Amino acid sequence: MSFAFGIGIGTQNKKGDWLEVFYQQPVMAPGSVLMEVVSNTLGYQGGNQAIQAKAEQLSELASALRRAGETTQAILAEKASQSSRPVAVTILDTDDAASSTPEVYLKLHLISHRLAKPHSLKLDGIFGLLPNLAWTSEGAIDLEELPERQLQARIEGRTLEVKSVDKFPQMTDYVVPSGVRIADTARVRLGAYVGEGTTVMHEGFINFNAGTEGTSMIEGRISAGVMIGKGSDLGGGCSTMGTLSGGGNIIISVGENCLIGANAGIGIPLGDRCTVEAGLYITAGTKVALLDDHNELVEVIKARDLANKPDLLFRRNSQTGAVECKTNKSAIELNEELHANN
Repeated sequence: MSFAFGIGIGTQNKKGDWLEVFYQQPVMAPGSVLMEVVSNTLGYQGGNQAIQAKAEQLSELASALRRAGETTQAILAEKASQSSRPVAVTILDTDDAASSTPEVYLKLHLISHRLAKPHSLKLDGIFGLLPNLAWTSEGAIDLEELPERQLQARIEGRTLEVKSVDKFPQMTDYVVPSGVRIADTARVRLGAYVGEGTTVMHEGFINFNAGTEGTSMIEGRISAGVMIGKGSDLGGGCSTMGTLSGGGNIIISVGENCLIGANAGIGIPLGDRCTVEAGLYITAGTKVALLDDHNELVEVIKARDLANKPDLLFRRNSQTGAVECKTNKSAIELNEELHANN
């Protein structure tokens, strides 16, 4: 069984290089029947490949898919055969590192369509396969071709709006997941996983290969690689430290029913039902005073020792400035657990 499949309509520059690809209905783990049809009609011989299909090939593919009972993909192939833009039929036999721009876009679509979770796909080396583009009111444009396009638009009495210059487009130009609210769509990148019930407010941000399980209020930043559990909220201006910054290899995550206060931040993964006080940024090396049920000091430890532990409250002592941690459980019991393997 192959890994993934998609019929995509894309954009190329004047040199014929792929700039981006839109997959309306990507397929995870396509069946053997679908793959057999693709092999017979497009000459697919296995491996990971993006085939640029012509109109006649797509019409033949559509007919063969209908005969095989693959109605959904047949309809898509029929529509794609009428496209004035180039069409890529992309097959991923395995989840190996991508070797082309259409392959990268298929993987990003799989995440944003909620067919694959962040960290479940191999995304090594994708930056080198994603060209830096002008994302405009007329779609993706090669930066070298942008001045000519801007001039032509003016001559024709139009204004070509450049919304961003980036390797990643905004997710909603490709995928709008069900059951979400996104106040400023430019702040959610393609490749984000936005769970049902999530609200992303104007200052919220979700990077690629990151996201929410659902029912979260996001008013802060979810960096690349970070996943937020159900029922957890990120306050205004708060941030999560991603694995792309600082050379860190710790996967940051937030458990269920957590709260990261306004302008706070984390550099450690949080367990369930944790709270970080507003304005407090906790990194792995932050010295934390562990308090018992009577607010007595048990021990000073590094925040990394509290990674993934549930029921924690992180706060800063307003008199001493010390970072403190309290728990619904006994701090002494927690301390014993931390040092059980010492």
